[in-house]
Amino acid sequence: MAELALISALERSLRVRGERVLRALGDDAAVVRARPVAVTSLDTVVEGVHFRLETHTPADVGHKALAAALSDLAAMGAEAGEAYLGLVIPATLTEDDALALMEAAEALAERTGTTIAGGDVAGGPALVVSVAVTGWAESPDRVVMRDGADPGDLLGVTGELGGSGAGLALLDGVEVAGLDAGTREALVRRHRRPQPRLAAGRALAVAGATAMIDLSDGIATDARHLAERSGVSVGLELDRIPLAAGVEAVAAADGQDPQALAATAGEDFELLLCAPPHHRGRLERAADAVDCPLTWIGEIVSGEGLELRDRTGAPTGLTGFEHGTG
Repeated sequence: MAELALISALERSLRVRGERVLRALGDDAAVVRARPVAVTSLDTVVEGVHFRLETHTPADVGHKALAAALSDLAAMGAEAGEAYLGLVIPATLTEDDALALMEAAEALAERTGTTIAGGDVAGGPALVVSVAVTGWAESPDRVVMRDGADPGDLLGVTGELGGSGAGLALLDGVEVAGLDAGTREALVRRHRRPQPRLAAGRALAVAGATAMIDLSDGIATDARHLAERSGVSVGLELDRIPLAAGVEAVAAADGQDPQALAATAGEDFELLLCAPPHHRGRLERAADAVDCPLTWIGEIVSGEGLELRDRTGAPTGLTGFEHGTG
C-alpha cells in the first residue's frame, strides 16, 4: 500500500462542513476559526484490545473510533466541530479496507456536523485509530463537567443500557434461543456502531444538568468517576436501569443478571447526568425535544464513592469494564 496514494485517496473522501474550517487536509496543519471556548478530547482504539477484526469490519472500527471521541464532547454539552484521525495500518489490511474505515468515519462526521480536518497515516503491526476531536461552546458556563454534582441532586441516564455488552456476547458466540433476527442485529449494531448523544448532551446542558459523564466503561465504573470528581456519594438503584431490548434474553443465556450486565459491560455511550430536583421537568422536556429517553435512577448524597443497590436495597459491589493496557 503506497502511503502517499492512500493519503490522497482518503483526502478525496472527506468534506469540510461550515465556515469555521479555513484549511483542512493538504497542508502541514489545519486552520480553524475559533469560538469562545474549545472542548478537546482524544481517544485511541487498538486491535486486540478494543476490537477484533474477526468481529468488526474496518468500517465498524472507523465509525466506532470517531463515535467514542464525539461521545466525550456530548458529555460536556459541547457542539461537535473538528476531528483529526491518526491511522496505524498493518500490512494485512488493503487500501480498500483503509478507505472503508475512513468512509464510515466520514459518514458519521456528516451526520453529526463534524469536519475531519486532518490526520496522519503510518504502517505498523496492528490496526490503531487515534481520534482527537474539538467541540465548541459559547461560554465556560455552557460546558458541563464531572465535578458539579451536589447532595440532593437527582441522577439520570439517557437511552437504554446493556445493548453493547449483549451485542458483544452475541459476537463472542453466546446462543440465545428464540431471539429474533431484528433484535439480534440491533444489539450487534449497538456494539459495532454506537451513536454519540451530541444533541442530548447540548440540550441537557442548557436545561440545567450540573454534572455529566458518558458511559464508556459501564455505569458501575463511570458513576464512581463522577462521584470522585464531585466529592459526593452516588446512590444508584440497579433495578431502575433501563434495559435495551434483548438484554434480558442474552444475559439469561450467558448466565448473568441482566441489570448487572447493563451496569458493568460498558460501551453504551449514553450520558449519566446529575441535576437538582427543581430542574427535573425542564430536563425531561429537553430530552423529549431531541427524542432521547431520560430515566431517573438514583440520587446524590453526602459522602464519597458509589453505592449500587440491588432490588432489596443491599449494596452489590459491582464494578465496570476497563480495557487492558498490556
